[in-house]
Amino acid sequence: MIPLRDINPTATSPVLTVLLIATSIAVFFFIQPQDEVEAEEFAYEQAAIACELVTGEPLDSFEIAEEVCEETPTGPERFPNKNVYAAVLYSMFLHGGIVHLLGNMWFLWIFGNNVEEAFGRVGFLLLYFGAGLLATLAFVVNNQDSTIPLVGASGAIAGVMGAYLVMFPVHRVLTVVFFAITAIPAVAFLGLWFFGQFALIGVESGIAWEAHVFGFLFGVVVTLPLRPLLLRRTASVRLQPFQR
Repeated sequence: MIPLRDINPTATSPVLTVLLIATSIAVFFFIQPQDEVEAEEFAYEQAAIACELVTGEPLDSFEIAEEVCEETPTGPERFPNKNVYAAVLYSMFLHGGIVHLLGNMWFLWIFGNNVEEAFGRVGFLLLYFGAGLLATLAFVVNNQDSTIPLVGASGAIAGVMGAYLVMFPVHRVLTVVFFAITAIPAVAFLGLWFFGQFALIGVESGIAWEAHVFGFLFGVVVTLPLRPLLLRRTASVRLQPFQR
């Protein structure tokens, strides 16, 4: 299923959603190397890595070459100046390829504007980065020995999608299904997306399903108790132009 847009207009400009998208695109094209070898080196230097977050130390050359995680690294660190904790934030703006980037940004564009309007700009940022942090933690807990760089905004965007599901379950999402365009309820689209992540368990797909699942659940859990307040806020914002 490929979403085209949601039928849920907003009355405010999604400034932060656009800024997050623009930043990710700029990082990919102007900061991340495009050469495959250089891109891999850059990812090890800048991105979050489960093993590093567990040990608190950057990987050494042996760990990178052999793809093993040592409890106490014995060789020289490959990137000794790397802040392994700040890398969690950096990873949310890094992507593994143009398809990865465009897919993530498209989902953020479709669902982010309504969530930003409901939460407000500060609340939206807290939701976005909170979901991203929890998504990374969930991946690390389940893959403590992984030495593969974790890149992408998928976990944070999943949190936005979870929030959208709670607030706007019956709003329609125009979706391409088997070469036909149909409008399906957000609860159906997002529900299928969420449960589809479990099909990736045990599959060597390179997709961090744990990050998607727990990012999404973070968005759901955070939004559920706030739903009445957020919907009132959304209604109030949408009425303002008519009250002037």
